Amino acid sequence: MGGVTSSMAAKLAFFPPNPPSYELVTEPLTGLTTLSRFPHRENVEVMRLPTRRGMEIVAVYIRNPMASSTLLYSHGNAADLGQMYELFIELSIHLRVNLMGYDYSGYGQSSGKPNEQNTYADIQAAYKCLLENYGAKDENIILYGQSVGSGPTIDLAVHHPCLRAVVLHSPILSGLRVMYPVKRTYWFDIYKNIEKMPLVNCPVLIIHGTADDVVDCSHGRQLWELCKEKCEPLWLKGGKHCDLELFPEYIKHLKKFISTVQKSPSHRHSLRRSTDHFEPSRRSTDCFEASRRSTDRREKPRPSMDRLRISDNKSRSKEKTEKLKFSLDYMEKSRRSVDCLERSRRTTDQLEKGRKSVDRLDRIWAG
Repeated sequence: MGGVTSSMAAKLAFFPPNPPSYELVTEPLTGLTTLSRFPHRENVEVMRLPTRRGMEIVAVYIRNPMASSTLLYSHGNAADLGQMYELFIELSIHLRVNLMGYDYSGYGQSSGKPNEQNTYADIQAAYKCLLENYGAKDENIILYGQSVGSGPTIDLAVHHPCLRAVVLHSPILSGLRVMYPVKRTYWFDIYKNIEKMPLVNCPVLIIHGTADDVVDCSHGRQLWELCKEKCEPLWLKGGKHCDLELFPEYIKHLKKFISTVQKSPSHRHSLRRSTDHFEPSRRSTDCFEASRRSTDRREKPRPSMDRLRISDNKSRSKEKTEKLKFSLDYMEKSRRSVDCLERSRRTTDQLEKGRKSVDRLDRIWAG
């Protein structure tokens, strides 16, 4: 049963470009590896990295001589390195950071198949490479997770509490919650960010578009509420799932955040204090409504033991009914999930257009 649900979740969550948008080219004389679509750049290295699960993933490392931090970027579910490459170059230049991006197992020219556990091993391999090959340290690494990439990003952040910071771009609460507004976490769900977010100890920036029709903006807002070290979020009015880089506010806010977290911890308090006025308006109704109701219940007089037993029996019966109803709904609605998947596939075209508009990004960001 577990294998079936995991396989189903993988089909719903991952859409590697087919065919891949690039091939690996190795120069016979120098042994230098490049992406087929792009000329060699002196500050870019392309490599294969082994993972603990036996896969071999492709990664790129972009060096910036002015950098004091390194961005480890986990891309979305419908892109690969060939589509992200030019954006990576621009981010490295404008943010003055070194940048490592990688393809998940089964994406681009990486071996294997994409699934949740493989992506955790993939980001761990990229992180290990930064430490061992490039001398990076936790306190100088900023994790960046886009959409599905928020899953491996948050998971790595939980296990490495001394990281400099985390950026979540159109993040998800969990895989199942993208398709259904469930109020609880089920065992077969994937990327349970809603449970892991409170365990992240470093500063977190969340960026989300208010018109996102793939991952609703409520995902970003609820994750922001759960952050232990909140930083001023960026809710881009009218922003969709794959066009946030085209907003001038995107690069400006990202620059400000990275500049702030690069300072010593004593200077970072101003960034955290700036979020105080967001607190009341950002409360997410789904996550915290239940806790307020439970407080109301505690204020009322306790019922007698008989009433408690009756209530308990009713609660159990209701829970069984709810599980049955959810199972039926899940089977019934699985057909409709195709619409969601098709919408995600359509965003691939939009994504690719955004990745190719480097000149347009330059004009926007320069403004």
